[in-house]
Amino acid sequence: SCFHTMTLSIPMVRVPMKKFPFVPLMVALLFVGLCWPQRHAFCASDTPISKVLALPNASLLMEENGRVRISRHADRPMVPASTMKILTALASIQRWGMGHRFHTDFFGAGDGRLWVKGGGDPYLVSEELDRIVATLKRKGIRSVNGLGLDDSLFFPRQWIAGRSSSNNPYDAPVTAIAVNFNTISLIKKEGKLYSGESQTPLTAIAARFGARLGPGKHRVNLENRETSVLYFGELLAAKLSKAGIPVHGDIRIGRMPAGARFIYRHANSHDLRQILASMLEYSNNFIANELFLLLAQHGERGGLDMEQARRVANIWARRNFGWSSYRIEDGAGLSRGNRLSARQLLDVVMTFKPYMALLPEYKDRVRAKTGTLKGVSCYAGFVKRQGGWQPFSLLINQPVPHGLRKQVADALARTPDLAIY
Repeated sequence: SCFHTMTLSIPMVRVPMKKFPFVPLMVALLFVGLCWPQRHAFCASDTPISKVLALPNASLLMEENGRVRISRHADRPMVPASTMKILTALASIQRWGMGHRFHTDFFGAGDGRLWVKGGGDPYLVSEELDRIVATLKRKGIRSVNGLGLDDSLFFPRQWIAGRSSSNNPYDAPVTAIAVNFNTISLIKKEGKLYSGESQTPLTAIAARFGARLGPGKHRVNLENRETSVLYFGELLAAKLSKAGIPVHGDIRIGRMPAGARFIYRHANSHDLRQILASMLEYSNNFIANELFLLLAQHGERGGLDMEQARRVANIWARRNFGWSSYRIEDGAGLSRGNRLSARQLLDVVMTFKPYMALLPEYKDRVRAKTGTLKGVSCYAGFVKRQGGWQPFSLLINQPVPHGLRKQVADALARTPDLAIY
C-alpha cells in the first residue's frame, strides 16, 4: 500500500495520561495528517490524468459548470489531428443547417450524351446511384450516347496538406464528382477478383486496381482526380445498363456544353446531420475536406481550391471566436501544419454542445472525437459528470500508448474530486 512507502519518526515523550488524556488522540491524528497527503499524492501520480499532466508535450483543459477544473499548457499551439473535424462540422452546420442535402445535376446534350455536373456531394454512394438511375428512367431516359462528367466546381489539381500517396482510404483524393468516398472495396480470393460490396459492380478501373492486390479483403483509394471521376462514370454506366438503359459511346471529362437541357437535380437522401455523424464516427477525411472546400463556395463560381478554403476557414474562426494565433490548413486534420491550443479547441467544443449527439460515444459517459497522427494523440468533446456533460480538450504531441486518451476521458468522468489535480 501507499502507507508502506514511508516512515514516520515520533520522539518518545513520557506524558502523564491522567493529566493529558487527549494526547493519544492527538498523536493518532498527527500520524494520519502526516501520512495521508503523502499517500494520496503517491497514488494519484499513477492515474491516467496525472500521467498526461506529467508529459512535456501535452495540453489538457477541462471545465465543469463554467469553471476551469484542470488546465495544463492550455494556450500552447498544438497539432490537433482529426479533432479538427469538430471545427469543420460546426462551420458546416452554421453554413447550411442540419437538414441540408447536397445535390448533383443531370443534363441532356443535343448529341444524346448524358451530362453529370458535380456539386461536391460528399455522400454519393452506390445505393444513391440506384436512386439516380431509377429517377432518370422515370423521366423517360431510354438510352444515352455516352456520359459527360463536369467536375469543374473544384480546381482539377487539388493539393491537400498532409495527404500522402498511400492506397489507404484516408488518403482518397477530393473531387467534385465522386462515388463511395473515392474508394473501392475489393476481395481477392484464389486468384479471382470480386467486389467487396454487393451493391457495387466491378468495373474496368476496379479490375485494374485489383490486379495489384494480394489475397484478402481490401479498400483502396482511387489515387487521383481523373481516375476518381472516370470511376464514377464507369459505375453509373454499369447501373444504367443494369436498369435497361444502354450506354453507347465513351465517358468524357470536361465542361458541359452551354446548350445542354436540364433533366433533374438529385438531392442526396442523406442530410447534413447524417453526413456529419458518419464523418465523425469513422473519421472520414474525404467528407471533411469535401465540406472544407464547399465552405468556400459563393454562388456558381467553380475552381474551388484548398487555398481559398483555408482563407475562408481562418476568417470564419477569427470572426466566431476572436482568436489571434492559430492555423487551419485543412478540414480533416491531416496536416501537421494545423495549430490549435487546448483553449481554442475547447471554444469549438462548447459551441458544438447543441450537436453533441453527433460525436462518437464511449462507455456511456464520453462523447468525443479522437485525433491520430504518428506521434499525435488527441481527444476532445464531453464527459458526463454527476448527470451533466462537461467539456474537455486533450492534445498530446508525443508518442504515448494508444489507449491513454480514452483512459484520461474515462477518469475525467469518474473521478469525484478533480481539484486534486
